Amino acid sequence: MVKLPALALGCMSLPTNDTSGFDTCIRTAIDAGITLFDTADLYDKGDNERLLGKALSGIRENVILATKVGNKWREDGSGWDWVPRKAYILNAVDESLRRLETEYLDLYQLHGGTLEDPMDEVLEAFDILISNGKIRAYGISSIRPNVIRKYLTSGSISSVMMQYSLADRRPEETILPLLEKNEIKVLARGVLAKGLLCGKPLKPYLDHDMLAMETAASAIRACSSPARSPVQTCIRFVMHRFGNIIPVIGVSQPDQLTEMAWTLQTPPLTPEEYTLISDSLPASVYDAHR
Repeated sequence: MVKLPALALGCMSLPTNDTSGFDTCIRTAIDAGITLFDTADLYDKGDNERLLGKALSGIRENVILATKVGNKWREDGSGWDWVPRKAYILNAVDESLRRLETEYLDLYQLHGGTLEDPMDEVLEAFDILISNGKIRAYGISSIRPNVIRKYLTSGSISSVMMQYSLADRRPEETILPLLEKNEIKVLARGVLAKGLLCGKPLKPYLDHDMLAMETAASAIRACSSPARSPVQTCIRFVMHRFGNIIPVIGVSQPDQLTEMAWTLQTPPLTPEEYTLISDSLPASVYDAHR
């Protein structure tokens, strides 16, 4: 079992067309105390992994590396195909290790999943990779409750990555309590709802209209202060109710990192603040893949 820290940096939005900017973001994150970095072989056709590996050169042992597998780019670059097969996973991991300039991955995640996947093949591949030391733990990245439950009962997953924020509380219905009960970490992405909860121009989000999003953003502002910014309040919200949540913060510029990383130094939400924020937007539920 890999011990995961309280915050992670999602590398998907880092500037792969700017090597210096990419490296600065990684160094800024490390200086701010972030040690878990999440990427995927799909991002920028492997360039995201490659730049992350270079940025972490010489300090690999001090960080936790997570990447994902399952989506294979077509030869002509027109898109990708879903390939949840043992042979593909065993080959793809070597490519990720090469790009990341490391001998092992701390966390290897299936980048999606359906009930039709050959799950036995996928789990066998992950178990082989653990036994030969190429990965330390594995998980899945999915918002499908039925897929998550199946992997939870069939394998030894350590984590699940899913979207979770004030504006997307669908996981609260059944999946978050289930994962907390089974001591499975949740890597929560999209905690700022694309920034709509903390300053970006408002627009509808999922099934919430603009008025609903304004009400939610107002509640976030009302519970913020000089001691805790709206961004930090959003992050604190997803950490409040469940003890197994690891917010995955995504940035494109170094100056965005420090504020997010300092969230752990801000005061947690009070029960009254959590209730005010929670009541500002109705919690929806998954209407598919239940």
